[in-house]
Amino acid sequence: MDRLVDYERAWLVPYKISQKLNGKFSIEVLSQLSPEKVKELMSKPEALHRFPDKMSDVFHSAVKRIRDDYEDDAAQIWKGRPSSAEAVYRFLEFDGVGPKIATMAVNILARDFKIEFADTSSIDISTDRQVRRVFARLGLCPSEPTVEQVMYKARAIHPDYPGIIDLPCWEIGESWCRPHDPKCNKCYMKDLCPFPLSQKG
Repeated sequence: MDRLVDYERAWLVPYKISQKLNGKFSIEVLSQLSPEKVKELMSKPEALHRFPDKMSDVFHSAVKRIRDDYEDDAAQIWKGRPSSAEAVYRFLEFDGVGPKIATMAVNILARDFKIEFADTSSIDISTDRQVRRVFARLGLCPSEPTVEQVMYKARAIHPDYPGIIDLPCWEIGESWCRPHDPKCNKCYMKDLCPFPLSQKG
């Protein structure tokens, strides 16, 4: 769901669908829904996503994959301490999931839910606009860096777990390092960041 909408809206989609199903939100229940019913849940009375038709297909397909490939249990995706590369690959098998969302999913599992993987070296940083801006202003990458530049710089900085850098950079970008009127004096990187000095010059 985290595609071309604010993350707050994307993360509410499962909760809102569960409300429409009167709290009956399980793979067993969801797998009995037809594609048409999922589209109805995604679009009526209000659209839960900017692209309700496309996202309802993605949602229905994900439920089907969890049912068919993971025995109705999404936790099977990361069971048994797989390598981080294998876990990312398993998420990439889901329709609509690219490298950014796949690595973000594994990163959240490792960082926030303390799921153990055999390694963390394939958990890359999620190169959204906030992170790219912070990397540029910190002088880690050139101004307006590419996704690849940020990704490989993160790998160079922390090769064992590049994605661990993701959340702090995103928080800096979201809270202080704004595109306009940045709050440099409040940022905890202010003593190391060259950006405030460049603005004075």
